Amino acid sequence: MTDLRPIGHNPDAIATWANAITVLRIMLAPVLFAMIPDVGGSWPASLLWIALCSSDFVDGWLARRHGTTRSGAFLDPLADKVLVLGALFMLVATDKFWIVPVLIIAAREILISVYRAVAGTQGVTVPAKKLAKWKTVVQQLAVGFALLPPTVDHSWIAGTLLWIAVVLTVVTGYQYLAAARRTRDSQRPPDA
Repeated sequence: MTDLRPIGHNPDAIATWANAITVLRIMLAPVLFAMIPDVGGSWPASLLWIALCSSDFVDGWLARRHGTTRSGAFLDPLADKVLVLGALFMLVATDKFWIVPVLIIAAREILISVYRAVAGTQGVTVPAKKLAKWKTVVQQLAVGFALLPPTVDHSWIAGTLLWIAVVLTVVTGYQYLAAARRTRDSQRPPDA
């Protein structure tokens, strides 16, 4: 099998361009949260949200081009969770979203983060599944439509996207847990 990583690629590297963008996304999250208005939409918050979501694709492109790292595999999902969960809870606090779907999403995200952390201590990285990436995109769209001034008065759009995100969240959470169970079962010694 051919190794497609760039020459000199170090999977243990921390100081990479992709990680720099990811850390910047995390650092800008509180700025975004402070910009979410109590009433109505916000063009500045919408534009910052779009920039932060778009930068996720940029850091992913850079990581694939220059080689993925263990730190990036940890930081990128963390940045997604900080941004999405923080924005969702701010939208709950401003009465734009109902708390139940947000709690379902938060519970899954915390559970899978703990799973990734435990797997990481055993030297196993848990890359995001394709459906989980779509789940993140739908979550981002729900937040975006809740912030965007032209759609803020049509709350059913953001609400529908939020419930679609809940379904994807539950399905992908189950996929991760089922994969973990299969891995655990395959590592058990056979009964004598």
